[in-house]
Amino acid sequence: MALYEHIYLARQDVSPQQVETLTGQFKNVVASLGGTVGKVEYWGVKSLAYRIKKNRKAHFTLMNIDAPPAAIAELERQQSINEDILRVLTLRVEELEEGPSAQLRKRDDDERGERRGPGGPRGDRGERRPRREEGRAEGEAE
Repeated sequence: MALYEHIYLARQDVSPQQVETLTGQFKNVVASLGGTVGKVEYWGVKSLAYRIKKNRKAHFTLMNIDAPPAAIAELERQQSINEDILRVLTLRVEELEEGPSAQLRKRDDDERGERRGPGGPRGDRGERRPRREEGRAEGEAE
């Protein structure tokens, strides 16, 4: 069987509980056709880069799937019929990523406050030059 990373976007006005129900239905579709869903990550409601079917935000969900291609085709067919699903992306991968995805790691970093705000040290810039002394014009000798 092949390994897939599958992401689907659900409408913003759907509740998180309804998104979990949709995920359960999609897991059943994959299981009924001989596949397994390894990891499911709900990434939350995120802003879209552009409007999709008059929606500016969507619920993002990632599913790691080990299934035959026929199961993926049926999963995508069922999602295309569903009015609550805006977009679907399925990628075939060599191996599934263990642990949290990059999206969840990014959220954890943001919550911990590891990113430096204004005024903090920056690695992309050198040291500041010393300030001029007050009352002395630039280029004036002592």
